Amino acid sequence: MRQRTLWVLGSVFISVSLAAFSMPTAEKEYLDAVRATPDLERGAHYFATCAACHGIKGGGKVDGKVPRIGGQHFRVIVRQLVAFRHGQRWDILMENFADQHRLPDAHAIADVASYVSQLDDPSPPGIGSGELVSSGASTYFRLCESCHGATGQGDSARAVPRVAGQHYEYLRRQIYDAVDGRRPGFPASHVRLLAQLDHDDIAGVADYLSRIGPRYAGPLVIPAASH
Repeated sequence: MRQRTLWVLGSVFISVSLAAFSMPTAEKEYLDAVRATPDLERGAHYFATCAACHGIKGGGKVDGKVPRIGGQHFRVIVRQLVAFRHGQRWDILMENFADQHRLPDAHAIADVASYVSQLDDPSPPGIGSGELVSSGASTYFRLCESCHGATGQGDSARAVPRVAGQHYEYLRRQIYDAVDGRRPGFPASHVRLLAQLDHDDIAGVADYLSRIGPRYAGPLVIPAASH
């Protein structure tokens, strides 16, 4: 009986220990990756598997089921890959393809992230109806510009994602996922900010951002009162 009790207690201790060290382990892997010297040739090798869904230029799918990742900031890609590896983002496919069987270590993450960051897919993203673009621009400049930038370019040094030119449906879904708790690693302060948005706000912001990519943006009038 004593031996069984010790085994149970040991199991509980191990479970608690793994949970306690999950975040530091993820952060260490992130830091190791951003400090590594990437190898683009190896990155291209790793990305060959990713291209089946994301496309050879990282353009994703216009229906928003797969995001545009080509040209995204290196640190952002690293952060998301690490998140999928450590249960901080949920997606069965991505959790599988980001695991250690395919990306064995932090250096491999750096390799593929660096390769993806220099891809450039000029094809147009999926967009919304256009009915809420003007109000979406106003909402974006009021709540989002301070972090994501005036043109949705993000911030490489702070790992703030580039959101301009992302597919409308993907942006819309990610906002809902964050607010509804389906992205456990999402910053709480960001969730609180997004929770202020109603259905039309979310659609408008997502549609506005989908239309302002540098290569594929059409004529877009931004209200003067937005700033």
